[in-house]
Amino acid sequence: MRVLLVGINYAPDLIGVAKYNAELCESLAAEGHEVRVITAPPYYPAWKIPPAFKSSYFRSRDFNGVRVTRTPIYVPGHPSGVRRLVHHASFALTSSAPVLLEALSWRPDVMIAVAPSLMSAAFVSFVARRVGAKSWLHVQDFEVDAAFDLGLLRNPSLRKWMLRIEAAILKSFDNVSTISQAMVERLRIKGLRPDKTAEVRNWIDTTAICPGPRATKYRQQLNLAESDIVGLYSGTMSNKQGLELVIEAAIGLERSHPHIHFILAGEGPHKMRLEQLAAGHRNIHFLGLQPNDSFNQLMATADFHLIPQKAEAADLVLPSKLGAIFASARPVIAMAEEGTGLAAEVTNAGLVIPPGDSSALELAICQLSDAPALREHYGEEGRRRALDRWDRRTIVHRWSEAMTGQGNATGQTSASPAGAANDIGLPVEDAVRSP
Repeated sequence: MRVLLVGINYAPDLIGVAKYNAELCESLAAEGHEVRVITAPPYYPAWKIPPAFKSSYFRSRDFNGVRVTRTPIYVPGHPSGVRRLVHHASFALTSSAPVLLEALSWRPDVMIAVAPSLMSAAFVSFVARRVGAKSWLHVQDFEVDAAFDLGLLRNPSLRKWMLRIEAAILKSFDNVSTISQAMVERLRIKGLRPDKTAEVRNWIDTTAICPGPRATKYRQQLNLAESDIVGLYSGTMSNKQGLELVIEAAIGLERSHPHIHFILAGEGPHKMRLEQLAAGHRNIHFLGLQPNDSFNQLMATADFHLIPQKAEAADLVLPSKLGAIFASARPVIAMAEEGTGLAAEVTNAGLVIPPGDSSALELAICQLSDAPALREHYGEEGRRRALDRWDRRTIVHRWSEAMTGQGNATGQTSASPAGAANDIGLPVEDAVRSP
């Protein structure tokens, strides 16, 4: 099978959508499929293109068995709402020529578009119809909803116009998948038929991320004692995470619980501001992006993990870091409203607290810090869920079967009382239980 994937993010970026795009393509190639990618140069989360990639535009190179073509894009140094629109529009424009060329000369069997960026996806479905390829859209993030709900864009007329365009793009694809059951329900609210939608959750390599000892090089590097309790956030530091809440909680606990420390590891446009807020507080530590061969040690450093989240972001995205947290056999404190997909995933494997409530976060931190048996229980349940629901090989193999027609693209089964437990990455019985 010939697969052409079009997405703005790809390796060697280490986090976010780039990681999953690259791992999907490499896994499909390992199964014997021919895979090509049209993408942008790496830029995320630093929002800066490395000099080495500025001279390789429109050149195709093999990358772990996948042929990758990169196109030039506009990358804003300070990504505001309008600048992000221009950023995505630039990729839609520059990627159109190589997409058309590959489609006409190579004749792929399946053309996959990944959102973000939805702007470039429209051309992918258009071309796929004309060359007889199956079109597949995979939604990692509801860009329009997120932009307005998080205040990056505010014009109501613009939102109405963009939602109409989004609906037209979604309906133009043969299949549309997304990463959580709650996000699948949102696709249906946007007008997609159940037989066109599927859940393909982000995965984790459960052999690479596994339970490890707490005594890691990171504790030594930060001069943390064996008795110190560590809360870890690892990932992008941008507007929607609400990481200011972690800083507030850390400052609030500094005097009363000096043995509790907080590590924020990653990069992003808000990191400098967070460092300024945390200046002078010895219980808050910052790390940069860590290499893959050290990531398991980083995860094991934590006694518990943190997923802060603004209320406006609920069910716009299921944080992909959750799979790694579960695989590491550590509990998590997640901010989520009851009834959301994130709350359903975390319940009984960690604590769920209201978004935006730093006082509730402090209480949850104290509760887990004082209860090692509870941390162990939650960690064991998380590891079980990682193996059952987040294993990379299982999910990618199901997706491969769906694209080749060997499996059901929507995971639909007559055993489901709803008639459509649309799921590739999650067992049907679990998909039906999720809200």
